[in-house]
Amino acid sequence: MDQTQRRILDQPLSIPTAQPKKKRTSVISFFSKVSWKLKLQKQEPLKNVFFNLAERAWDPRVKKRHMAMRSLGTMACETPDKVRKYKMIVLDLLVRGLYDPVSSEVIHESLETLTVILGKIQGKGLGSFFVDITLRTRTLLDDENDSLRYSAFVLFGQLAAFAGQKWKRFFTRQVKQTQDSLLTHLQDRNPQVAKACKTTFQACSPYLRQRKDYSFQSEEDQRNPKLCRQLSHYHPELLQFFYANKIL
Repeated sequence: MDQTQRRILDQPLSIPTAQPKKKRTSVISFFSKVSWKLKLQKQEPLKNVFFNLAERAWDPRVKKRHMAMRSLGTMACETPDKVRKYKMIVLDLLVRGLYDPVSSEVIHESLETLTVILGKIQGKGLGSFFVDITLRTRTLLDDENDSLRYSAFVLFGQLAAFAGQKWKRFFTRQVKQTQDSLLTHLQDRNPQVAKACKTTFQACSPYLRQRKDYSFQSEEDQRNPKLCRQLSHYHPELLQFFYANKIL
């Protein structure tokens, strides 16, 4: 606090007892504005805000952990440039939230915020967090909680767009291991989840494309019979999409 700020605070405000109400209100309003400005000047740097959120993310109380994830989501929407600057800290906190041992609310908030942040940064510079996020999201595709399943499908579809060359082989394996879940949830009891699953299936379709190492096989043998059978029965439009894009 500089000398000017000290003088403002130390200087007594002379408010006569017989002062009109309107004048008293304006003096109080002035003092409130001065106090607010001084508090603003004393605010901690943004980096410390993230470290405070990190402490909350470790808090044994679920409510504190949930609020930490929600705060990160708010910051991602309102100050995306600041979030980009401290991207690795933010991703670390959100991945921790994904693996919360007891609270589906914390996990759900982490999924939602990750979807926002990955969109803001266009999936760039995720590093090994891409693996952590993919593996955890995969396990949530079959969760009993409808909200978790829905958010997991949305995020998994987004990851498909951001795998890039670096993680292409890894993500291809993950998609092929997830194929049964994708087929199952096309008929999900929750129509919103089924819709999200269909969108994600299309996003992941390039990773289902058969390798061309087996040119000695007939075209029929190269196709995935289980996938073709189920899609032709339940979602012929998806099967048509796959054929048109030479995925099957």
